[in-house]
Parts: sequence; structure tokens; C-alpha cells
Amino acid sequence: MNQKIIYSLFFLFIVQINLSQGTRLLRDPDISLSHITFTYASDVWIVSKTGGLAKRITSTPAIESEPYFSPDGKSIAFTSNRSGRNNAYLVPIEGGTPMQLTWHPSGSKAKGWSPDGKSILISSNRDTAPRAYDRLYTISVKGGLPKLLSTQWGNDGSYSPNGSKIVIDKMDRWDAEWRGYRGGQNTPLIIMNVKTQDEILLPNPNRTTDIKPVWLNKKIYFLSDRDLIANIWSYQPDTKSLEQITKFKGSDIKNISGHHNTLIFERDGYIHTLDTNSGLVNQINIQVIGDFPWAETKWENVTNWGKSASLSPNGKRVIMEARGEIFTVPVEFGDSRNITNSSGKAERRPLWSPNGDKIAWFSDENRKNYQLFISNQDGTKIIDKIDIGESKLGWNPSWSPDGNHIAFVDDDVRLKVVDLRLKTIKTIDVGGINLERGSIQMKWSPDSNWIAYSKTGDNMLRQIYIWSTELNTSRAITDPFADSFSPAWDLNNKQLYFLASTNIALGSGWANTSSIMANETYAAYVVNLDIEDKSPFKPKSDEEEILENKPEKSKKVKKDVPDKKTSSSLKIDFNNISRRTLSLPIPIRNYTYILAGSANTAFLGERIPNSRGLTLHKFDLKKQESKEFTTGAGSTFISANGKNMLLRLNGSWKLVKTSGPNAKGAKSIKPNLQMKLNRADEWEQMFEEAWRYEKDYFYDPNMHGRDWNLVYKRYSPLIPYIKHRADLTYIFDQMNGELSVGHSYVGGGDYPNLERNQVGLLGANFSLENGRYRINRILTSENWNPGLSGPLDAPGLEIKKGYYIVGINNKEL
Repeated sequence: MNQKIIYSLFFLFIVQINLSQGTRLLRDPDISLSHITFTYASDVWIVSKTGGLAKRITSTPAIESEPYFSPDGKSIAFTSNRSGRNNAYLVPIEGGTPMQLTWHPSGSKAKGWSPDGKSILISSNRDTAPRAYDRLYTISVKGGLPKLLSTQWGNDGSYSPNGSKIVIDKMDRWDAEWRGYRGGQNTPLIIMNVKTQDEILLPNPNRTTDIKPVWLNKKIYFLSDRDLIANIWSYQPDTKSLEQITKFKGSDIKNISGHHNTLIFERDGYIHTLDTNSGLVNQINIQVIGDFPWAETKWENVTNWGKSASLSPNGKRVIMEARGEIFTVPVEFGDSRNITNSSGKAERRPLWSPNGDKIAWFSDENRKNYQLFISNQDGTKIIDKIDIGESKLGWNPSWSPDGNHIAFVDDDVRLKVVDLRLKTIKTIDVGGINLERGSIQMKWSPDSNWIAYSKTGDNMLRQIYIWSTELNTSRAITDPFADSFSPAWDLNNKQLYFLASTNIALGSGWANTSSIMANETYAAYVVNLDIEDKSPFKPKSDEEEILENKPEKSKKVKKDVPDKKTSSSLKIDFNNISRRTLSLPIPIRNYTYILAGSANTAFLGERIPNSRGLTLHKFDLKKQESKEFTTGAGSTFISANGKNMLLRLNGSWKLVKTSGPNAKGAKSIKPNLQMKLNRADEWEQMFEEAWRYEKDYFYDPNMHGRDWNLVYKRYSPLIPYIKHRADLTYIFDQMNGELSVGHSYVGGGDYPNLERNQVGLLGANFSLENGRYRINRILTSENWNPGLSGPLDAPGLEIKKGYYIVGINNKEL
């Protein structure tokens, strides 16, 4: 009892410490004489200058950002995508319905205020071509047409106190969180005379990242990573003196702003102020309490997330993965079952055992790497959790027909085989390139004694290999100068199918422009595995049957002869196996896979340009003919006995009997995948896995010199404060930026749904004159180009430059 009291007091102490430090993940701060505004959970908030309990100003599922106080502190301009794209809005500090100021379909972002408080500074890439780039505009607080500040690039800016000059950051960087970036996107800040457009460059000798300029009194403050950490620096235009103001180590300063003699900034998720006279930095204790419906735990329909689907052996149920959960779905009767129910764990790549009594999948339950889980078929009992050793994750698992082994490809493209009886793992081969980890298909032979797979060689072409469970050796069976893949065992125990191309080299180089028009094709092949078997394509010849006179069988004669048993094992003769490789008598086309159906049948997926999905062909080895089975095919899986096919057909799941001539009459499968989604648990798991992914798969084991454990300690404390999906993306972006590497992006995510307003353009330039919209230029049509038409230039309208638009749809403007 005493121990429990101590633990309770300790927990309370920790909670109080956290409360005393305030809420974290506070972003985009600005300050007035009396208040601080910031964003949290993608909403705008306001709080006393001294901190305390914050008041919510906006409450939408949209992403609100970059709030700026008006010079008198009575209004806040901010950016929001609530209309489906970024636009500038204005709201009183007391709250209320914000006023939308910009409407252009190219979008706009609020960037500050004019010193007189009559206009808001915005950035927009409207009216730029051929590649869009941002320019700075001003727009009246009453609305109307924005005024272009400069034809030069401009992403951010801050006016001098008298408004005669403005300091500008030209670039909207595509990866703003890239730490230590020294590339071409880093341009010097400039001081521009608003009237003359004359420019003066601020010192930037080493292409450092200089951003977020703030002009206070006689100095320009900005963030710079000149010491490889984003700190505050100042520049005095009169004396041209440059000074470092803060000297933080470790984390960067983010999103600086200011008012009078006070700067405000974000660092480590907290908001700090800096007195420009004394240099004193103060962390503001801010408490944020609110309702965040887009972060709450609730039941979620994840049917559209379904993937990695496969059939049970008898074709009665389907197993699939959706949003990190494993579901089984009835083909006809019954309910869909979530057999994992774990938002905080990622459960991936499920498959049925050959006799249907077990299910296997990979789970990151231990948060270190994935394990192979084995459960009974309804998921009520976990039978085994098998560590997969040095492997971090498995792709394309395949269960041997005898139920004793599971094969998979791991993160280092090692081909692994798990012995489920001994709980041991062996590596049977290593793939040729890392990109194969998700594409190598390891196919068990019907007798479980062999595995067929493809592997990329030094010439970047794939070969088919066969591995023997008895000898623990692999042999290549295809020519190294053809690109061969997609092996499939015929259930007749005599043949192996595969695809191969002899012209893929024409299109193999992604950076080689000579390959743009190349149309690589694949032929389908079959291998006679046993040297004693005759060719399945031996010539046919009708011959007269010779009838023999046979004596009548004596009814009394009866010998006790044992039944002959045909061996189910599969025999492979590797000697001269290439001579027993035959092309199927079907056209050579752009096939993407071949799957074995029931004995002596195979299915080929063909990609046809400008067609949705694949065209599926059924080949009959006995009849030596191929017929179209269906079109619009997506994911395709055939049951272990070859009798049933699970098919995603034009976006819907279907069950098809492989014995039929086509997919007509396919049975519809209607999954209803429901899960209790705990977003907080899911976001924590996603952060953990993203951190592990970089640690496990980054090309440089030294992580470009970063202590990756220290990076984890820096960002993991922010996870409990996530209340919107955009917060997680922000953390991902910062963590990814620690690697200081290009072509490493963060995107996507399950954001709240927003209604997108449609905005049209008339194809004209306007000016606001005499209280009306005057046409200054009409963009003429290029009628020969269907994508470029001028609405006001249509024949018969006779609208001319100088006309005024006084109304739309009988409504006066």
C-alpha cells in the first residue's frame, strides 16, 4: 500500500512538472503589446503576453497557420485551407467568424501587415508561368484586388517601421526543414525600396539558410544557420553590421516574429520571448485546453484501406490488412472480424496456413522490429511469436504447402525461410538490389521441397532461381541475358511458368531519354522440370487405332495386387534445363505477372496503355490456347488448391472460380472493415516506425553524422501533444530534416476532409477603378489547344479592354 502511494505521488509530481512547463507543439507565434497568438492543433489561439490559459480563436478541421497581429493588436491575419486551398483571413482578437480576403484558385498566404495597419502582406504564385513561383502582394483589410508589390520572387517579408522599405525572403523552399542545407534555394535576404524597387542584398557568403525576416526599429532580425543551428541574427542597414543574438545548441529556432522591442519564437515546441534591449530570453508557460474531435478515439470504417488480401484455402473467407489491422472477411455469410484490434501496433502482410487452421502476419508489437505472429484462424489465440533475427521487416511471406515453413524477403533483401517447428531462420539467398525487397516473390513448389524466385544480376536483369530444401542450394534456370521473373508452379507437378523479356534493355534506364518511346514486352514460358517428361507442345497427329482380339477374362482368376501409388513429390533435372524451356503459344505482350490456377492452367496479367487495370488471360496447357478472362483487374490472388481466385475488379473485390472460361458471374465480396481507431496510439506508433525506418534503411550507417538516438530523444516528447495530423507531419519533417539529405520527402496522411470551393477565372486582368472592376487585358484563346481557352474571348461576346464588369448572374458587384 505504501509503495502504491509513493508511485501515485511520484506520478502526480511528474504531471505537475509537465503542467508547469506548459503545452508543447505551439507554433507560428506572434506578439502584440498585450497578447501572444500562435497555432496549436492547426487552430489559432490567443493568450496573455505573460502566458496562462489560452483562448481558442478558430475551431475547424482545416490547417490554420501564420497568425499575425495588426499593428494596433486588435485583429489577427492568418492563413487557412478551410476553402480547400490556402487563403488569407482576418479575425478580431475577441474571435468570431473570420473574413476571407483572398479567393484566387492559386492560393495565398498571410505574411504580415503594412505599418499603417490598412493592408495585409500576402504571398501568392498567381499569374506566374511557366513554373509557378511566389510573389508578394498587399490586400486591403476591406478586401478587393491585391496589389503586386514587386515582380521579383517573394515568399516572405517585413516592412521597415515607416513602410518605405521591405526586407524580403525570395524563396519558398520545398524542404524547409533540411538542416545545414547549402544548395541553390538559399538566396540572400534583400532590402527593397518600395517605390524605386532598388534592392540591397544582406550578407550571405556561404549560402546559409537565412529566413523569417522581422524589421524592428533600426534592425532586421532573422533566422540563420551560419553555425549549423538556426539562431537569431541581426543586421543593421545603417552600419551594415551583422550580429549573432542567440547561441542555442541542438534544436533550431523556428518561426520568429516580433513587436516593438520584443521578439517571439518557437523552439522545442515551446514559445519564448527575447528582449532586444537586454537580450533576456524567457520561456512562456502556456496552457492549451480544448476539444479536438479530429484527434479523438472513434470507430472508423477502413474498408477503402484494404490491401494484402488473400483467400483461405477453401475460399470461404478473405484475409486482408487495413490501416495496420488484420481482418477476415466472409465471402458470403457472416461478419468481418478485426482479429488484432491494436491502433498502437502495425500488423502487416497476413496469410492463411495451407489447411486454413492458422493465420500469420508481421507485427511491430515490441517497437524494436517486426516479429512473425501465428494465431488460430479466428485470431482469438496467439500461438507463437517468432523473432525474425537480424531482419527488421518481412515482405511477401509465403507458407509452404505442408505448413512447416514460411518464406519471406527482409529489409536487406535477404531471402529467409522460417522453420515453424524448430523456430529457426535461415538465409537462402540475397537479392541483387534493394529495390527488390518488395517485388521478389518466393513461390513454394506443391510438394514443399523447392522455392522458385527471381533475382537481379549484375547486369540489372533478373533470373529465375530454384532453391532445394534438401540440399540448401539454389540454381539459376534462365538465361542471364533475358529479364525473367514471376515464377509459378503448375499444380500438375511437372511444369514451372515464368515471364521473360529480351528487349527490356531498351527501356531500362530511367534517365536515358532514348527509352521514352520503348515498348518492352514479355513472353510467357514453361519449363519441363523432369527430363523424362515429354513436351506439352508435342505435335498432334490423328492415327488409326489398332484393335486387338483379347481373350475373355476369367471370372475366377483374381490376384492380390497392391494399388499403385503415384508419388506427390516433384522431380527436377537441372541438366540441360534450358533446352526444356518452351515459349507458350500465345502473343508476346506487356505481361506483368503469371499465376498458376488448377492443374494445367495459368493466368497472365497484361498491361494495356490507357486502360484501367490489367487484362487477365487464362491459358490452358492441354488445349494450348489462351482466352481473355476479364478486364480491369487489380490485385489478384489464387487459393492454394488453384480453384478460387480473389480479384479486385474495377475497384470491387470479387470471388471467381478458376475453372470457368471467364470472370462473368463472379461473386461480389463486400468487406465491412470497422476498427476502433485510437489516433494517439496510432500517431505514436507511426513516429516510432518512421524513426526506425530511417535508422534501418538509410544508406549511410553513420546517419550523416547524426546521433539518431539523440534525435529520438529530441522529438519523441512532442508526440503526446499531437492533436491534428498536421502536427505529426511537422514532427516527421523536422526529424527527416536532421539527416540533411535531398530527395527525402514527407507527405500524405489521413487529414480531416475539407470541402473544396470551386473558383473560376475569366481570363482577364482587372484594376479597381471608380468603384468597379475595369478590364485591362483580355487573354486571347488558343482554340487549337483545348486546355487554353479565354472565356471573355469567345466568339460573339465582343467584350473589349476598358469595359467594366458591373455584375455577375444579375448580381451587382
